Amino acid sequence: MSKQNVGDFKIMDKNFDIIYGKNSVIEALSTDNREINKILISKNIHTDTKIDRIKELAQSKGIVYQFVGKDKFQPYEEFNHQGVIAQISPIKYTELEDFIEKSKNKAGYKSLVILDGVEDSHNLGAIIRTCVCAGVDGIIIPSRRNVPVNSTVEKISAGAINFIPIIKVNSLISAVQRLKENDWWVIASDATAKDNYYDVKYNDMNFALIMGAEHAGVSKSLLKASDFVVKIPMQNNFNSLNVSNALSAIIFETVRQKLK
Repeated sequence: MSKQNVGDFKIMDKNFDIIYGKNSVIEALSTDNREINKILISKNIHTDTKIDRIKELAQSKGIVYQFVGKDKFQPYEEFNHQGVIAQISPIKYTELEDFIEKSKNKAGYKSLVILDGVEDSHNLGAIIRTCVCAGVDGIIIPSRRNVPVNSTVEKISAGAINFIPIIKVNSLISAVQRLKENDWWVIASDATAKDNYYDVKYNDMNFALIMGAEHAGVSKSLLKASDFVVKIPMQNNFNSLNVSNALSAIIFETVRQKLK
């Protein structure tokens, strides 16, 4: 039986990450991408359909779950954990070369999002969720100067992190060059661009969309390497969209064009 007396939750086990929230845990249980070590459920929350689903999935996979007192959740009081925490293996990053080769065997045109210096966990989580909903094929992040995939990212993504390849690279410029060598077109978003994002025809090419940090934007070297540079037109002289909102506007324009 999955409910066992397993003792204290080893928060600092270096082989596992922590995720929290009902949806994040359900999505992690629903895929076989990552190993779940154990799940803690608070005794102080009311059982609902999501808690029942967590117990059902855990039992079917032979994963330990345990009902514990609220003291076990004290280290996570700053998070909206909803009374559920799981100890899970880190995400497995996809190699860029593997992604390129696999994409050649997929029918239709493919899409990627490249993130240049996005340092806010909430933005990254929201971007991942948007990309999964829009059918984006993968996300490229740099190994430095970018927020890592952590428990907050996983929570904000509502578990979507388990449904899209995340590609970590040492050099975004090198990644862009490899994509261009393999029949990908590169599009960068920049507030000073001449062309609007809806003027590009996205549905007849493999494309990679570069989004930059909110204050710094896309780096000059990546802008120079891009085939298209586009902007979101603003009605007032005030650039108020954060990167996740800006991405949503552009990426769902690509969806609209595909569905025409």
